[in-house]
Amino acid sequence: MKKLLVVVSVLLILVSLSAFVAPAVAADTPYIAMISKGFQHKFWQTVQAGAQAAAEKYGVKITFDGPPSESDISVQVDMLNAAMANNPAALCLAALDTESVTEQLNTCKEKGIPVIGFDSGVPNAPEGSIISTASTDNEAAGALAADQMAGIEKVMAAITGATKDAPIVLSVISQDATSASITGRTTGFVNRMYEICNEKQPGLVAVTGHDKWKKASESGDVAIEILVSIAASTSVTDCQTAAQAVIQRGPVGIFCTNSGSVDGMLSATADGSDLDREKGRYKDLVVIGFDSGATLLNAVRNQWFHGAVTQDPYMIGFYAVELAVKTLNGEKVDPIVDTGCQYYTYQNMDDPAIAALLYE
Repeated sequence: MKKLLVVVSVLLILVSLSAFVAPAVAADTPYIAMISKGFQHKFWQTVQAGAQAAAEKYGVKITFDGPPSESDISVQVDMLNAAMANNPAALCLAALDTESVTEQLNTCKEKGIPVIGFDSGVPNAPEGSIISTASTDNEAAGALAADQMAGIEKVMAAITGATKDAPIVLSVISQDATSASITGRTTGFVNRMYEICNEKQPGLVAVTGHDKWKKASESGDVAIEILVSIAASTSVTDCQTAAQAVIQRGPVGIFCTNSGSVDGMLSATADGSDLDREKGRYKDLVVIGFDSGATLLNAVRNQWFHGAVTQDPYMIGFYAVELAVKTLNGEKVDPIVDTGCQYYTYQNMDDPAIAALLYE
């Protein structure tokens, strides 16, 4: 019996290690290792699908790994170390924390292993360690959300009608203030919304809630407050708490910058039913989300959310592998390759060009 247990234990260890072993490839077939910020979320699975399509097109082999959640920094580092042990020809990385992978990036540079960033990439990486990054221009995506929100008639009416005696609140909720992609969207929204509001209410606009974006009004009086809310952690519970706190301020509009803040908003509004346009508790609140996923798509289709900005996760994965291949072939590539974004509502979400970017 003891011998049997030993054999079973050894087999289990071998199976667990196999997840980090590079696939058997022909000697002349480049192997590219991809390490993402997560894997359970369908966003990353769509990124993987795009990466695999590029691998098939260009005749390379890839592995795609990511930690269970975007809080598991140490797990991602272990995955990166395991991938590097397999001597990849190139590496594609979406780092959770740049400081935690700096040593590995320097090692890749010394060994001549090109590193391509994807999604949020590797912000503030050691100079020369990242060849190119395939990502959404997140500041532009946040600005698009601001433009769409301000373009809604009742939101613009609230902006133009605000006074220092009857001020309004517009808010953005983010799950953290460290991820480059999320902070980029937050910055893009705040800057664009400030520009729009300050044009209508000169000197009467303030940004509050977080020191990174804080800005006092030019006059000292406030008619429009742009409130930045950052959740205590990436958990749904903390994102829900952040959403509840913002809702208590009675905002005119809220932008949720990623799936975490979207899920928190839905949890804070009875899975979105409190945003029902006819009977909802917060029927007049305008909410805009980011990305897709089954719950957000349902919220948009039911008009609980006015709409959402979607990235193109498929092309993020595709371009990451394509950039790696081009680099291996000695081709010059741009340092940043924008993979694009679109705004969708219940009215256009089934259009073929938009539907292709959405996932459940």
